[in-house]
Amino acid sequence: MINKDTKQKLSGLTVLLHWLVGLVIITLTVIGVYMSENEVFALYPIHKSIGVLIFTVIVIRVYWRFVNGWLQPAANYTKIEHNLSKIVHWVLIIAMIVMPISGFIMSGTGGHGVSVFGLEIVAANFDLVAKKAIAYNAALAGFMHSTHVNSGWVMIIAIFLHLMGAIKHHFMDKDSTLKRMFGKRI
Repeated sequence: MINKDTKQKLSGLTVLLHWLVGLVIITLTVIGVYMSENEVFALYPIHKSIGVLIFTVIVIRVYWRFVNGWLQPAANYTKIEHNLSKIVHWVLIIAMIVMPISGFIMSGTGGHGVSVFGLEIVAANFDLVAKKAIAYNAALAGFMHSTHVNSGWVMIIAIFLHLMGAIKHHFMDKDSTLKRMFGKRI
């Protein structure tokens, strides 16, 4: 049986899912910005493959959070700090769900297809003569592109706020929030 989170110690599953999803999402976001700013098309298949795979882990992480409940604060905080924390965590949850779904739909309906390390999930629709993708649904692909990009920037801001909160807890409040997230008992 997997242990539930307590105020004194987070379960190994919570710690694993937090760091796995967090590090992969940060990496994919950085790669996504780099790819789009520099038109590095060779990275797109890797970005999509990892995105599809991490989405399954995200679903498990979100399920675990709701089944296990919200983490108890490591110390007493003001009402505004507590509310800001909830808002940032909700934004992170929503964005980490919206990002891969919008990317999947954008790529699939845009005619670029979706595959996971060569295993085709949605077939690409390329015009070999013109050497470009033919969208299955250009309007939906365009909307999902905007959603993917905008949720990416929201994710970047939320990650920054989350990191600043962790730094504040550790260095200013000197509480055990960050220690718990590394799996230590407080």
